[in-house]
Amino acid sequence: MLSRWKKAVGKVAELFSRTKGASSDEMREILIEADIGVTYTDMILAAVAKAKHDRQQALKSEIVRLLTIPKPSESLTKPRIIMVSGVNGSGKTTTAAKLANLYRQTANVICACADTYRDAASEQLAVWAQRAGVEIVASQKGQDAAAVVFDTIAKAQVQKIDTVIIDTAGRLHTRTDLMEELKKIQRVITKLKSTGPDLNILTIDANLGQNSIQQAKVFTAAITINSLILTKFDGTAKGGAIIPICNELKLPVLYLGIGEGVGDIVEFEPHTFVEALFA
Repeated sequence: MLSRWKKAVGKVAELFSRTKGASSDEMREILIEADIGVTYTDMILAAVAKAKHDRQQALKSEIVRLLTIPKPSESLTKPRIIMVSGVNGSGKTTTAAKLANLYRQTANVICACADTYRDAASEQLAVWAQRAGVEIVASQKGQDAAAVVFDTIAKAQVQKIDTVIIDTAGRLHTRTDLMEELKKIQRVITKLKSTGPDLNILTIDANLGQNSIQQAKVFTAAITINSLILTKFDGTAKGGAIIPICNELKLPVLYLGIGEGVGDIVEFEPHTFVEALFA
């Protein structure tokens, strides 16, 4: 597990390793370089300045505090429904497959291909689903995505399948028509399960850093996003942006994507994450 966390935080940890023994000005420079941003850097440094003895521990504690946001509670009613959304290229399909692989360890899983815009989207999800060892409800280009979701959930209800994972089409936040489609999918889910999606996840490419926040706000305004997954986290030095992302969106991070394999995902836990940053 430790090696997986080292992989997850590799590049950004190189920055944080320089905070030990650093002056306040040096620490500020490091935190801003990690893409934490001026507002949250000042907040962290204010907490560190109050520390009478161990400044490094004060730094860790403040970062943990900023990353500790309650995770959504899931309905007891089956099936568990997980909807995955995000902009083009944010790693939704890969993330959906990784989640399927995780959940199939303790439950039976079915995936819905609600990406009916992209050529061969259904085939791509089918390849990932095969790697994860789960069933898929495929779709055709141009098909009504909400209808695919309806059919998948209805099938899960009849066959007593525990978990439904919905891979939606990647969409630019500026495309009003595609954002309306997301709203329609959520309405369909709510008709079949009154509480709506248990996990309504937004995938964010960690390489975008704070630039992803405004995009994400369009999604959170359109549908009831309740959690985040940061993808490609192992390849970025902008990992500090996780702090403003969580706090500006007021949403918890559930997992970090750390590679291309179906098992390359780690559950996010603030204390473990921070210890790995400073290891």
